[in-house]
Amino acid sequence: MGKMNVKKFIEIMSVAEKLKNNTRHSWTSSNRHESVAEHSWRLSLMAYFVKDEFPYADINKVILMCICHDLGEAITGDIPSFNKNESDDIVENKEVHQLINNLPEPYNKELSKLFLEMQAQETIESKLYKALDKMEVLIQHNEADISTWIPLEYELNLTHGEKEVEFSNYMKDLKQAINEDTMNKIQHAKESIS
Repeated sequence: MGKMNVKKFIEIMSVAEKLKNNTRHSWTSSNRHESVAEHSWRLSLMAYFVKDEFPYADINKVILMCICHDLGEAITGDIPSFNKNESDDIVENKEVHQLINNLPEPYNKELSKLFLEMQAQETIESKLYKALDKMEVLIQHNEADISTWIPLEYELNLTHGEKEVEFSNYMKDLKQAINEDTMNKIQHAKESIS
């Protein structure tokens, strides 16, 4: 009971491998599309590095949320937030639940509970994961060449994640610092044109 069958393990890993292949809307500083897996990896690293700022949060749970949050995209592929609507969320949730239901005990129950917590956005852990998720995207945009930005991102980058960081002064400070980088990047691009 609760043991991970090796064949099942390999099968799960091959589903997860799709997150290495599926690219996101974001570009890296070396001018290539980033993968979903790369976003999730750095998001997990971000969670680890803010643990001292959130001593009352279960940071291992936050890291697990960061690792698993885009599992549904192994099936759906990435849908950029500005193109995402309710039906996309429902599809992604359906895919995630299907994926989780196919997992052996106790993983299916644990991850099911985790995803419900992430969706409910009531715990400190779920709020922290969500805010970091938004901030990772912005940091990545600031690291990419500005030529990869689409017009709406000049404004969207400054407002994206505003609501999600509200719960914490540290996260608000982080958002502010990222915004400054964004404004400097836009200013620098304007100066190099003129």
